[in-house]
Amino acid sequence: MEILNFIIPFIVLLTVVVFIHEYGHYYFAKRYGVGVTDFSIGFGKEIFGINDKDGTRWKFCLIPLGGYVKFFGDRNVFSQTEQEELLKKYNESDRKKLFVTKPLYQRSLIVFGGPLANFILAIVIFAFIYMFSGKDFTPAKISEVQDNSPAFSSGLQVNDVIMTINNNKIRSVLEVSTHINASTTDTIEVEVLRNQQELTFLITPSEILSEDNLGNKVKRKIIGIKIAPLNNEFNKQKLGPAKAIYYASAETWFVTKTTLKFVGSMFKGKGDSSQLGGPIRIAKITGQVAQFGVIAFLSIMAYISISLGLINLFPIPLLDGGHLMFYAFEKILGKPLSQKTQEGFFRIGLILLFSLMFFTTFNDLKDLGLF
Repeated sequence: MEILNFIIPFIVLLTVVVFIHEYGHYYFAKRYGVGVTDFSIGFGKEIFGINDKDGTRWKFCLIPLGGYVKFFGDRNVFSQTEQEELLKKYNESDRKKLFVTKPLYQRSLIVFGGPLANFILAIVIFAFIYMFSGKDFTPAKISEVQDNSPAFSSGLQVNDVIMTINNNKIRSVLEVSTHINASTTDTIEVEVLRNQQELTFLITPSEILSEDNLGNKVKRKIIGIKIAPLNNEFNKQKLGPAKAIYYASAETWFVTKTTLKFVGSMFKGKGDSSQLGGPIRIAKITGQVAQFGVIAFLSIMAYISISLGLINLFPIPLLDGGHLMFYAFEKILGKPLSQKTQEGFFRIGLILLFSLMFFTTFNDLKDLGLF
């Protein structure tokens, strides 16, 4: 039964973020008059489903690792090949429902709608948390500087209040560790307030292997300080809608920006590729986080939603970003890429995706101690 504590939260989380992603495609498709024949959560054999009044089949399938929206007349979601042959098969009324007949900007918005919906979901979740649970605004005041630590060597002192890290404003004690570990450079720039004077320090963090709050072994960057709220009291505030949306948008942008920097550092050979995980690791973390309650579960859902939206925007054929790349070429060239060229790109994309799946699965199994 213990495995169900991981599988059930994982399926719930994945179902929600995938549904929202696909609904983003569906929303813009319906807005621009594209016919939708299937809205599927999962792949493979259908478990159950219903037809709506417009003829769309809404269904759940056996393998819950994704989903798709299938458009009227398409062999796959965003097919652009064999357009002339496709048009000959339909009358004028049906042609208006075909995805391939829509203007370039409409096709682009339909494709972009999926990732956009994921980012909106993250903002909504964060805003909900800030409104009903609260957001911490406790000043990051240093209570201890460990001897011979990077912070000690750089000149940080007790009672310094950390204002920024790498030009990112620190609004809470909870953000210090996040921004230190989000850095992809060897040194970090820390600005503190000391006796009403702003001072800047360059610090080279140490890297250690430790356990996170969930008991997982992770590599962390530390500078050798302890931070404690004044009188051990946290300043957690419930925000109004406007402020909640502002800070939720800021958090979504920070996660997006940090993820892109991490990916860039891996291409440069500096990032830790062992931190990449696939469905197994996501299921493990989701199950662990779910035990801490609804707010923690919603938080991990928001982060996964951002990741799903961002990954789908990578310019890899078979992903939304790959199709947007094709549309960029179409805009520049004045016509779609040839079928042969698209098929070549799709083969490359397939190789890249399978390589990524193999690598993340290996990391997942290694994380479980099987390698």
